[in-house]
Amino acid sequence: MRRLTFARLIPGAIIALGLIVAAAAFAASSHAATSHSNTLTFSHAVALPGVELPAGSYVFDIANPDTSHDVVIVRQNGRVQYMGITLPVQRPPRMSLNQPVTLREARPDTAAPIDTWFPLGSSSGHQFIYR
Repeated sequence: MRRLTFARLIPGAIIALGLIVAAAAFAASSHAATSHSNTLTFSHAVALPGVELPAGSYVFDIANPDTSHDVVIVRQNGRVQYMGITLPVQRPPRMSLNQPVTLREARPDTAAPIDTWFPLGSSSGHQFIYR
């Protein structure tokens, strides 16, 4: 019968630990590569359901990409400005992959409502629900 010694177990444990670390690093980099986060800058006020956003830069993101892609969160300087459920939609065939939003019509004296956010380069987007 062959006896395993502690000295023989250490190299195998080091290799296993190395593989676990490599897999975790790959998973983290894969998640970053598929991130839907976009920083968008508006020169005029825009609106989302229940909130008006003054001109400025905002980060649009999926609230929790691991569980649901339907909840969008919008932040400015780290502060949440909006969070809400959206409807999944496909990017129109002739729409540029570099166009991040579509706007609804609005009166000249009001902020234009954002109808849909399309993460840059993505063929699908998030349509905001207005009541």
